[in-house]
Amino acid sequence: QVQVVESGGGLVQSGGSLRLSCVASVSSFSMWSIGWYREPPGKQREAVASISIGDHTNYEDSVKGRFTITRDNAKNTGYLFMNDLKPEDTAIYYCLITRRSGRESYSYWGQGTQVTVSS
Repeated sequence: QVQVVESGGGLVQSGGSLRLSCVASVSSFSMWSIGWYREPPGKQREAVASISIGDHTNYEDSVKGRFTITRDNAKNTGYLFMNDLKPEDTAIYYCLITRRSGRESYSYWGQGTQVTVSS
């Protein structure tokens, strides 16, 4: 059974930094795209950043220039570096890995990690 485990969340002051990690128990990790999502209190889950198998990255507008998504295929790990954090970044952060094979698509979510930014 595939497991996706996030870590690195915590409480940080406004302007601070955190590094989130996402470890997946899959083979051929390089064939999986990685997405980071967040669910602020009382709001719907939203996409934050993604990185493709070819290392192409995308960011939600509010995090551009502050967040960086990377991957280390040798460690089966994706990262989200978060700098200049703001109170509005407070949310549960989730990692989603996706692999497409022909017409089929496989996706797995992690359990989430809480990020709280105090003002």
